[in-house]
Amino acid sequence: MWDPAQYQRFADERGRPFFDLLSRVGADDPGYVADLGCGPGNLTAMLAARWPRAQVIGVDSSAQMIGAARAQVAATGSLTFVQKDLRRWRPARPVDVLVSNAVLQWVPGHLDVVRRWPSLLAAGGWLAFQLPGNFDQPSHSILADLAASARWRPLLGGVELNRQSGDPAVYLDLLAGMGCAVDAWETTYLHVLTGPDPVTQWYRGTGLRPVLSALAPDQAEEFLAAYRALVQQAYPARPYGTVLPFRRVFVVAQRP
Repeated sequence: MWDPAQYQRFADERGRPFFDLLSRVGADDPGYVADLGCGPGNLTAMLAARWPRAQVIGVDSSAQMIGAARAQVAATGSLTFVQKDLRRWRPARPVDVLVSNAVLQWVPGHLDVVRRWPSLLAAGGWLAFQLPGNFDQPSHSILADLAASARWRPLLGGVELNRQSGDPAVYLDLLAGMGCAVDAWETTYLHVLTGPDPVTQWYRGTGLRPVLSALAPDQAEEFLAAYRALVQQAYPARPYGTVLPFRRVFVVAQRP
């Protein structure tokens, strides 16, 4: 279960990679634009603003996210939202720009999905996606170690934590081998977060979601308390805020 309000607590920090990704897309006047994993729809609306003559569709598997998108974003004839698993979604016609922002880390076997995406593009169409690559950071390793500990393994042994990106070269090799022109890179953001316990609050909206959903409320609070104590040691508060380093991998590809 996704909580759109919790996810959007850090909307500016979560949105910046989207705009950095989009800045490398050279489409001038696309007719059909798809945002796969659109979440609450605020960034999908930015696609419609950039390309006002395009038909823009936002797709997400979460009923909560699609509900929030429809409630917060004024859908028009040129901007629509659909609840669908991106692995099974098929466009009504070839796509001129296909965007997927911070979603593939939740998709099993996501390289198979990436391999299929160029076939959905129109000739000269653009593919752009980014996903986290911070699996070696304390925020992720603390979560994985706690879930695997003797206290929590009996309750969380079957829970799938979010997956992470490959190196940029993996996507470059895959898509260039399919004939696409590819631009792949990585960036580590140093997010300065404010407020009490901001790193835990950040991950409550994303990486902690599968764990908390699998536990009873009192168990979830116990897990959060343990996670919070370790995270606060790993990311100490400074006078100006708490620094969260966050590596992301970006890929932009154009079909011939």
